[in-house]
Amino acid sequence: MSNLHALPESLYQLGQTRFASLYEGQAEQQKIINLLSLSDFAWNCLQSQPDLKDWLLDDNELANRTVELPLSSAEINELDDSAAMAKLRLYREKYWLKVAYLDLCCANPIADSIAYISALASQLIDSANQWAFAQVAKVSGMPLDNEGNAIPMLVLGMGKLGGGELNYSSDIDLIFSYPRDVATQGGRRSVEAQVFYTKVAQKLIMALNQTTVNGQVFRVDMRLRPFGESGPLVMSFHAMEDYYQEQGREWERYAMLKGRLIGTENPYWKEFYELLRPFVYRRYIDFSVIESLRKMKQMIAQEVRRKRLTNNIKLGAGGIREVEFVVQALQMVRGGREANLQTQSLLIALKELVNNQVMSSKEAGLLTQNYLDLRKIEQYLQIFADKQTQTLPDDELNQQRLCYLLNKDDFNQCLTSIEQTMAQVHGEFEQVIGFESETADPCESEYISAWEMTDVSLMCEPNLDWQVALEDFKARLTKAKIGSRGRDILDKLMPLLLKQLTVTKASSDAFTMICQVLNKIISRTAYLELLYENPGALNQLVALCCHSKWIGEHISRYPILLDELIDPQVLYKPTPLSAYKDEIRQYFLRIEHGDLELQMEALRQFKQTHQLRIAAADATGVLSVMKVSDHLTALAEAIVEQAVNIAWHACVERFGQPANTTEQEKGFAVIAYGKTGGFEVGYDSDLDLVFVHNHDGSSYTDGDKSIDSRQFYLKLAQRLMHLFNTRTASGILYELDTRLRPEGASGLLAINLESYYHYQQTQAWTWEHQALVRSRMIYGQDSLSERFAQIRKDVLCQARDNEKLKTDVVEMREKMRAHLAKGDDELFDLKQDRGGITDIEFITQYLVLNNAVQYPELTTWSDNVRILADAARLGCITVQMQQELVAAYIAYRSRYHVMSLNQQGRCAPRAELTQHIDLVSQAWQKVF
Repeated sequence: MSNLHALPESLYQLGQTRFASLYEGQAEQQKIINLLSLSDFAWNCLQSQPDLKDWLLDDNELANRTVELPLSSAEINELDDSAAMAKLRLYREKYWLKVAYLDLCCANPIADSIAYISALASQLIDSANQWAFAQVAKVSGMPLDNEGNAIPMLVLGMGKLGGGELNYSSDIDLIFSYPRDVATQGGRRSVEAQVFYTKVAQKLIMALNQTTVNGQVFRVDMRLRPFGESGPLVMSFHAMEDYYQEQGREWERYAMLKGRLIGTENPYWKEFYELLRPFVYRRYIDFSVIESLRKMKQMIAQEVRRKRLTNNIKLGAGGIREVEFVVQALQMVRGGREANLQTQSLLIALKELVNNQVMSSKEAGLLTQNYLDLRKIEQYLQIFADKQTQTLPDDELNQQRLCYLLNKDDFNQCLTSIEQTMAQVHGEFEQVIGFESETADPCESEYISAWEMTDVSLMCEPNLDWQVALEDFKARLTKAKIGSRGRDILDKLMPLLLKQLTVTKASSDAFTMICQVLNKIISRTAYLELLYENPGALNQLVALCCHSKWIGEHISRYPILLDELIDPQVLYKPTPLSAYKDEIRQYFLRIEHGDLELQMEALRQFKQTHQLRIAAADATGVLSVMKVSDHLTALAEAIVEQAVNIAWHACVERFGQPANTTEQEKGFAVIAYGKTGGFEVGYDSDLDLVFVHNHDGSSYTDGDKSIDSRQFYLKLAQRLMHLFNTRTASGILYELDTRLRPEGASGLLAINLESYYHYQQTQAWTWEHQALVRSRMIYGQDSLSERFAQIRKDVLCQARDNEKLKTDVVEMREKMRAHLAKGDDELFDLKQDRGGITDIEFITQYLVLNNAVQYPELTTWSDNVRILADAARLGCITVQMQQELVAAYIAYRSRYHVMSLNQQGRCAPRAELTQHIDLVSQAWQKVF
């Protein structure tokens, strides 16, 4: 059982020096010198526990494979955290030293070594589980069955641990479960089972994973559990069964082939295996799994390419993983019908594949020998320094060690031998798993890997900033109601999305936004299919979310808009300004007059669809900021007109028509103020409207429920408010603000136009006349429109006391700034800070109110830019001031607009706008 050839001189010198420093004066023992020369880990162990030398040299101990308990029954109940962790770590050090000695100095068969180390690991995990359970039970009591026995937490070992083939320095993949949802008894206070077992799981992980002065027992990996990192740490049998029946993936089936419960068998083991078996093994020869295995094969191949794993004996072409894949693939396909294949052990499975005539004894023998040869090399590489590595060494010391252990003269001989072994494995891999050629795009499977494993680092061009968004999206999926068809589509869609995001070089914000859209449609398979089957629509979604956060929010709020993404020709071509009213009329021809609910939804969908088209043209530079506002304003006007028509029909149907009115001449009008009045509607603007009519209370409607005309128009205005402000499945239409009507919130909702005029002449405040500057009639028959224009002109052209006007305007501006400005020394509030948009608006309004008596032309327009142009032309301000104010105004609005599209508020870095701020402030000083 010992290596027959002598150590090279340099290795012998290293071992001899180390032995002398540890055991000064003692007779040299060749095997211990060999051990110290071949393993830095063994050197570290014997430095901390030198007495273990004699234990290693005890022939009885060397032959012993029984596994002593790391913790006794008493210790499980009594040891505190630090004492228990120390015991577990010293146990690991002692027995891993023994395995190193067996492998390096006694030529122990590798199959025996990996089985022994798996048994030792199982004992460590089981002891940690029992200790954690006892510690938590001291405080919370424990869940008990009907006979009063404690209900344990089950620990499922995955991967090589589950297969009894653990690496020397492997991390361990675990899944935790508990049999029954039973609250605890006997503690200070009872807790639910989920809470109790989660605490046990956390304590178990701490006991094994935490690094202390004594090192670490194992790195514990929990990512194979249901829902991955976002899932609960421990789940009940019932929850586990639901998950694997409804949401389990093919790669999870593949992984679960190796699942083995750790510890001493108890009555719940059989039940647990029974609930998993239907998921892992189908009752028929399962050729449907071949598509999934093909993807897994691609994932293996792409990982080899991505990492250029030429010297990796696990992941490289022909490495250990390819042997595992061949065997597990055949187990998955046939294991449901051929129960003897239902084993976690690769070596046993290979024998059974021969027995079932799936594989010839020659093929199986070759795979077995190659697998064990590669595992032996892996074992040596990891024993050198107790590091989890499968890469052949590039340093001289470890190359020399490997040559000695493999009985080769030099490292080139080692490489040649290993390459021959791996070539044989890869040939078998290609023969057995020869489904289909690689995809044309070598990155394709990397996107599949990234999605399946929730790890963007697996992509060919990884953007690590996306990782959090991907994890969060996967976490949300755990709570989503998504059927198997939806999940299948999502699994196909997400790699395509990751690829498109990579091509677009999307930011993490854009990725988060797209995930938000997907979260909204996750249970609606038709939308997922739309994106999957229309690559153009998916590309548009990515492009638009990259351009604008507002668009992403808009689509996520109203997923019906995804239909709009299919045809870019329509998407990026907003309706002509003059055509919105005609288009909405055509749109509503298909809807019955009496179906109010459908009419309200149609109004909202028309708005959302056209806003998306405007935003798409905006985000991609097809429209300038001023044009965007023109389109949004025209859209709002069209919607107001259609809403008036809907409200009119409803009121006429109920009360009849007022005297002297028709469908075309309703005697009703809508005056717009603020942004709507000034052609500056934004994406999320509310509408400042005032409703007027031309009737008095002495006329009546002609219906069966006749009411006076003034009442009719109040009902009409109320119906309009309802159409706009009611929140439906598609949200509200626009926030309507009618507080600018005479007497504000306490005034009538709809007022006679002449009463409106009287109020403006006799009672209105200066600020109401300022507001009138930015007003215009957006709906109403010609006679009303002409009368309003005359009223507006008369009021604005009144003679005013210049000093009082200045005082009123300045005081109102100061009051607004004090209450509304959000800027500071670093950030500039584009709208409300000194030198901002509102200052320009107030200057413009003052110029009209102060000079219109002399220059009535100043009342022609309601928008700031054209008013300022007229003011300069008429000599009210200099051309230079006009140009500076307009330039600042457009710059501010453009900036505000872009920030709105990306939901960044309205405060921009002050330093970037200093010139405009100073010029506007100077203009304010000159004017006031």
